Amino acid sequence: MPEPDWGVARSVMVEQQLRARGISDARVLEVMRTTPRHRFVPEALARDAYADSPLLIGHGQTISQPYIVALMTELARPLPGDRALDVGTGSGYQAAVLAQLVARVDTLELVEPLAREAGQRLAGLDNVFTHVGDGYLGLPDRAPFDIIIVAAAPATVPPALIAQLSPGGRLVIPLGAAPDHQELCLFERRVDGRVEERSIVPVRFVPLVPRPS
Repeated sequence: MPEPDWGVARSVMVEQQLRARGISDARVLEVMRTTPRHRFVPEALARDAYADSPLLIGHGQTISQPYIVALMTELARPLPGDRALDVGTGSGYQAAVLAQLVARVDTLELVEPLAREAGQRLAGLDNVFTHVGDGYLGLPDRAPFDIIIVAAAPATVPPALIAQLSPGGRLVIPLGAAPDHQELCLFERRVDGRVEERSIVPVRFVPLVPRPS
C-alpha cells in the first residue's frame, strides 16, 4: 500500500476533529498539525493514528484521541516559560506536544517498558525528561510546576499533585473511579494559595494506578 500523506492526515484531523469542536488556541492547533502522531503509536496502527479515537499502545494503556489531547493542552494554557509535568507518559505523544509549547516537560510513567520506549521517541526534544514513578506522588524534587496534565483517572485528585502546583498553576485531570462516570477537571492555584476546581466534560480514561508497595 502507498505511504499515507501524513501532513494531509494531520490537517484533516485539526480541521474536522479539533477546530470544529471548539479548540481555538492557535499555538495548540499548530503543534497538533505538525507533531507526527503516527510515530507515537504501534507500527501496525500507524494508519489509524489520526482517527477520532484512542488507540491501544500495549501494557493495557492507550494514547488518547487527538481531540482530548488538544483539549487538555488548551485547558492548561501553556506559556513559553512554563514548567510542565505530564503524568502517564504512555507513548510520549502528550509530552511531545507540550514540549513545543513550554520551557521544560518532566514526564512520569509507572510502566518501565513504556517509559523506556517513550524516552527513545522523545530523544530529539532536549527539554523533555522521562521518569519512572508513581503518578499519585508526582515529582516533588522537580516541583513546583506551572502545568500538570494527567492522562489516567484517579477517584479523587492526589494531594501531592495539588501541592506541586506553582502559584497560578493549572492541573488538568480526569476524575472518577468508574470509566463511565469520569469528569475532566481543571484545578487552578490562585496567587493567594486558594485552589479552584472546574468540571469541564465527561471523559473515559484508564485508571491511574499507584506503584505497588
